[in-house]
Amino acid sequence: MEDARLSFKDMCERFDVTPRTLRYYEYIELLSPERQGRSRFYGAKEVARMTLILRGRKFGFQLEDIRQWLLIYEKEGNEAQMRAWIDMADGQMRELDEQRKQLDEAMNELKSLRDDVASDLGI
Repeated sequence: MEDARLSFKDMCERFDVTPRTLRYYEYIELLSPERQGRSRFYGAKEVARMTLILRGRKFGFQLEDIRQWLLIYEKEGNEAQMRAWIDMADGQMRELDEQRKQLDEAMNELKSLRDDVASDLGI
């Protein structure tokens, strides 16, 4: 198991994040690496958490929401965490759908304005 640990540098490389990001995730208690002197080492649990954090960020979740969701597992277990995930995912899908509608409206308005200007120019 000792070999499965990643150094700080390896963790940054594996997940393509900056050292500042990794330190920040530790600061806000998303990650808790093992410390040996000034060195940090990340085991399987931290690697799994980082995978979930980055997946959550990809889906647009706020870091605090991700932190709270990860805490559910520690305090209430896997089933409670999965139920909370469903609620979070439903809410985020509604939010993303609203963002898509706003983006579609903006694109349609921009296209219409662009077409009007092009028409005025005879293009």
